[in-house]
Amino acid sequence: MTVMTKKGIVDLRSPEEIRAERRKGRTGVYLIAPGMLVLALFFALPVVVLLAMSLYVKPEGGEIGEFVPGFDIGNYATVLAAYWPELLRSFGFALIATVLALLIGFPMAYLVAVRLREKTLLQGILLVLLIAPFFSSFILRTQAWKQILADEGFIAQTLKFLAILPADGHLTATPFAVVAGLTYNFLPFMVLPIYANLGRLDTRLLEASGDLYASPVTSFFKVTLPMSAPGVFAGTLLTFIPAAGDYVNAALLGNNRNTTMIGQIIDSRFFKVIDYPGASALSFVLMVSILVLVTIYIRRFGTKELM
Repeated sequence: MTVMTKKGIVDLRSPEEIRAERRKGRTGVYLIAPGMLVLALFFALPVVVLLAMSLYVKPEGGEIGEFVPGFDIGNYATVLAAYWPELLRSFGFALIATVLALLIGFPMAYLVAVRLREKTLLQGILLVLLIAPFFSSFILRTQAWKQILADEGFIAQTLKFLAILPADGHLTATPFAVVAGLTYNFLPFMVLPIYANLGRLDTRLLEASGDLYASPVTSFFKVTLPMSAPGVFAGTLLTFIPAAGDYVNAALLGNNRNTTMIGQIIDSRFFKVIDYPGASALSFVLMVSILVLVTIYIRRFGTKELM
């Protein structure tokens, strides 16, 4: 405890209390040190290496894949001029998939977390079904969508029968297939945070809104949605960020023309073209772009403003 006197601030704690407080502070440092070390080794250091590599230059007469340390900022201008459509397409696909995942996932989470709260067995079964996709390979799940959307599949045949899809139309190798794959694969990342948040929703608030003659729609927008805002906020971030950098769905479900995403370009520059500076520059641009978009999103729709 400290007090202000004419001579300044005086610490009234005993020497034993001061030493105990210092030991407590050192204990906190010891506890946080391993985590900080892991972040430094596996996050900060790779980012620094990536940034340094994005500035490498190709020596005069060098072999393919041979680069030396330098400071060629032009690498960024080159890759942005060449691949800005793929970058914008990646964010567009990710945004569409995030919105679709929210529209599909919110009712699912509400059903499991609120409507089935008293039916624990059914609630547990549906929750397991929501988590079940994590138990299988990401690539296998994406590959399965090629069969689901195949020309001879039920969906394509039904759409052709209803004249929604032309007789020679396709669902595979289209932007629709890529967005469908993104939505499905990242849907659990949307559902689980919303479910966890709605699990704490006090249903008496919904009853009270009904007693005050609020319609179900009004109750949803005035009670349910504001109460679930932190879950929606977390779910949209967990869906959009990995979807923007994904390349598996575009590679397996796309056509490498109007469905190419920035992840495919980075993979190609690293492992096929052997352009390490260009690939690193694209990776850094993608990372910074996502960081800027997320920062804007947090400032505009942060949970404090939504609650």
